[in-house]
Amino acid sequence: MSMTVRSQTIGDKFLVCVAGEVDVSNANELRNALGEAVQADVKEVEVDLEQVSYIDSTGIGVLVGAAHKAAEANRAFAVTHPQRNVERVLTMLGVGEELGVRA
Repeated sequence: MSMTVRSQTIGDKFLVCVAGEVDVSNANELRNALGEAVQADVKEVEVDLEQVSYIDSTGIGVLVGAAHKAAEANRAFAVTHPQRNVERVLTMLGVGEELGVRA
């Protein structure tokens, strides 16, 4: 499956924009980008999932792990703009609040 990750710093926020399908075959790329985001000298890490049509349990685990690392580093963490099907999966798994999901 195909996924692209773009990252940029905007003021005190590190923005990670993900597009495509996130699964076990490409989760390490997302993990690396989020690791860089959490290590950056910012106050907030935002993961924009507007262009993600599918995410499997491995990808969700990567997001949860990054949220925990952000909390340990005293950084806010938010997953924004998930498509309905992705948001539904996050909610069903009970991680929506933990990930700071915002529409």
